[in-house]
Amino acid sequence: MSERKTIDARGSFCPGPLMELIAALKLIEVGQEIEIWSTDQGTAKDVPEWAAKVGHETVESGEKDDHWYVVVKKTK
Repeated sequence: MSERKTIDARGSFCPGPLMELIAALKLIEVGQEIEIWSTDQGTAKDVPEWAAKVGHETVESGEKDDHWYVVVKKTK
């Protein structure tokens, strides 16, 4: 499996980070993961909610230094 793709959406505001994630998920294979970085606190809540709603898996999420991060695994 290839390494995890990272999207740096720091400085982008809702719904920007989620839109970037949706676009990137279309380009990867089932089973691969994407980590998104965001300075918009809403991303930490919105991305896992969206992933659950559409059937992808949130692998981990949290806060690092100056940003929040969420790792999403493409499941379908």
